[in-house]
Amino acid sequence: MANAVVSQSGGPTGVINASLTGVILEACKHTRIDNIFGAVHAVRGIVEEKFIDLRQISVSKLETVRRSPSSALGSSRDKPDEEYCQRILKVFEKWDIHYFYYIGGNDSANTCYIVNNMAEKSGYDLKAFHVPKTIDNDLLVTDHCPGYGTAAKFVACALMGDDLDNRALPGVKIDVIMGRHAGFLTAATALAKRRDDDGPHLIYMPERPIPMDKFIGDVDAVYKKYGRCVIAVSEGIGDTDGKTWAEKLAENAERDDHGNVQLSGTGALADFLAAEIKSKLKIKRVRADTFGYLQRSFAGLQSEVDAEEALACGRQAVLYSLKQDNGSVAMKRNGSGKDYGVEMFRTDLSTVAEKTKSVPEEFINAEGNGITDAFLEYAMPLAGKLPETEYLGTYPTVSKP
Repeated sequence: MANAVVSQSGGPTGVINASLTGVILEACKHTRIDNIFGAVHAVRGIVEEKFIDLRQISVSKLETVRRSPSSALGSSRDKPDEEYCQRILKVFEKWDIHYFYYIGGNDSANTCYIVNNMAEKSGYDLKAFHVPKTIDNDLLVTDHCPGYGTAAKFVACALMGDDLDNRALPGVKIDVIMGRHAGFLTAATALAKRRDDDGPHLIYMPERPIPMDKFIGDVDAVYKKYGRCVIAVSEGIGDTDGKTWAEKLAENAERDDHGNVQLSGTGALADFLAAEIKSKLKIKRVRADTFGYLQRSFAGLQSEVDAEEALACGRQAVLYSLKQDNGSVAMKRNGSGKDYGVEMFRTDLSTVAEKTKSVPEEFINAEGNGITDAFLEYAMPLAGKLPETEYLGTYPTVSKP
């Protein structure tokens, strides 16, 4: 018998706790795993030996955890190097931990990869498994990532409401969505469209650079056609010179622990785009919002498919660890539409660690300001059922009897 540890890393999601619950429930079923520890605040909690006994958590409490957004064990933005990972391994040896489940993105997969290689070189028996999560949907190998479907549902619902608001009081509305390098989440706003003239009318993603004159021209064309315009913009959109607009706006911008310009915690990009439209198109009513962290942990709104798959990924990591030395859980789509489904498979940690994928070309329209039907077919099953809405302002008016 041996002990296990599970922790959660990086940005929280709406279903990361479902993966945590999956790991706990599955690990409790197997006698080869003795104690199951939860590391509070990810790898930082491991090196500081801040563990809780997860076997003591009741099934009813775990059910509440499963439905809760954000990271129930806390998280961390620490990006361990080899020295840091050596400290992790020493703690594992001290606590007799031989199963390591790390729920996170590509950096988390890389941590598993480094720790696993160190364990192999030292002869320490360790099963290191990465459980995927990210609202950015940018992990390689897997068809999609747990967390994305729920975030996609949130932005779609938000844009539905925003479009109705814009119909009631016409003008230009800009919504800045998370996505530094990949535009999957911004693309998901297109799921909000129900009528031909519904917004978002324009969608911009990091995969396609957008010079300001093109942006202004697109907005002008839509506004002249509909008398209003709703725009979804990824926080990572850039100009043709390769720089993001956010970087251009703030040479002294705040940077995160990985050296990246802080994009989500500021409304600078939204304000800048709104000001450009006002000054160049002379449109009076221009409004802008930056969704920021709202997209990650919105309580009471989960995609059922996303939650089920997140739970299954957690369970599968434990099952793989009982037969394999290490790896990352991935999903392969085996159907579409009403026949949508996935099958789980194991992939090497090296195929996921520190790598990202972008929105495929076939998902982006030729003009670079919208998405294709192929993307809608891809994303709809992940977000699940969305609300129905109606607007009466387009109905024919009547004359006095």
